[in-house]
Amino acid sequence: MFAKTIIDSDAFLDMPLSSQALYFHLSMRADDDGFINNPKKLQRMVGCGDDDLKLLMAKRFILVFDNGVIVIKHWKIHNYIRMDRYKPTLYQEEKSELIENENKSYTFKNEVVDTSKNVGIPSDDHLPYQMDTQVRLGKVRLGKDRVVVNKEIHDYYEQNGFGAITHKTMTDFDYWVKDLVKVGATEENAKSMIIHALGIAIDNNVRKYAYVNSILKDWEKQKYVSVEQVKAEDKKKPKEKNKLKNSGSTDYEDLGW
Repeated sequence: MFAKTIIDSDAFLDMPLSSQALYFHLSMRADDDGFINNPKKLQRMVGCGDDDLKLLMAKRFILVFDNGVIVIKHWKIHNYIRMDRYKPTLYQEEKSELIENENKSYTFKNEVVDTSKNVGIPSDDHLPYQMDTQVRLGKVRLGKDRVVVNKEIHDYYEQNGFGAITHKTMTDFDYWVKDLVKVGATEENAKSMIIHALGIAIDNNVRKYAYVNSILKDWEKQKYVSVEQVKAEDKKKPKEKNKLKNSGSTDYEDLGW
């Protein structure tokens, strides 16, 4: 069974249909406590991508244990099973790491979450700029390892004609910050580079995330670590830029977007 307080929430309906479908399939195959030991297999069976599973993790519709087992966070809101039909989960060790909130949703014991105002909605959803630093199957880092996505990126995106930013795009920008840091940028420089890439898209009148993503991929490949370096490298090739300008092309047209 599925509670409408969950599946009719904005947090759920904002997800792509493929992510919603994966949630339903996972829920249909969970045991009587909401646990599943083969989410990746089910993901492949129904033809969903890794991003669909990661989104369910990031939005906390599912909770993930270190050994890859997952649990449907709102399982006990969805389902009430009579005791004479109830079969306890095999994953008692994992279950011991959870507590039930007042609204019957699961939460890890080591998390401090106020769910009093979020009945039927993922308990982290009231923090729109907060993401897990890792949302990969097998391990989700929590607590001190969380990172706040820059509100300036969010506002710049929405205020300059890109449309309403989706949860997936915010998550992707969060990944880009970490990826640029890996090649040597500071976190602040990485965020500035994202805003600069958005500005380039505006200048070329291509207000699409895919276009911005292609620019960032190129900078990551070139191991650029700051806006200043990007601008300096651009100045080194004025002839090529003039040719592109005269031909009506853009610097990033050859990237396929």
